[in-house]
Amino acid sequence: MTHIVAAARDWIGTPYMHQASVKWVGCDCLGLLRGLWRELIGPEPEMPPAYTPDWAEVAVQERLWPALARHLISKPLDHAAPGDVLLFRMHGGAAAKHVGIQTEVGKSASFVHAYSGHGVTESALGAPWAGRIVARFALPEEIK
Repeated sequence: MTHIVAAARDWIGTPYMHQASVKWVGCDCLGLLRGLWRELIGPEPEMPPAYTPDWAEVAVQERLWPALARHLISKPLDHAAPGDVLLFRMHGGAAAKHVGIQTEVGKSASFVHAYSGHGVTESALGAPWAGRIVARFALPEEIK
């Protein structure tokens, strides 16, 4: 288990709160990643613009994917490792706008993420979730 996985699991139980990023107070999926960044790496490299919580929002343009690519290390989809940042497209024609942290690989694959009605939780990364992954990233080295 990597230190990233341990840090992500420490957020489990944080309530869902759209656009928030405070452990045990509230966060959404991007807020989970933002909070982990601050814990593990340092100050956030950029603040996200306002965004809607709608996973089915029809994409005019991808916003999250390019932002992640600016600050994270892109990986091939088939090179899964604990601690990877996963980007999901929840509906065809919609922007990719859900993120999670891979915690286990192989037959027991799982990930930590936050979503409405559930808060931060660890979920199995079975076919329904895995089929929605459109990008995989590694966090850069710590700078703290």
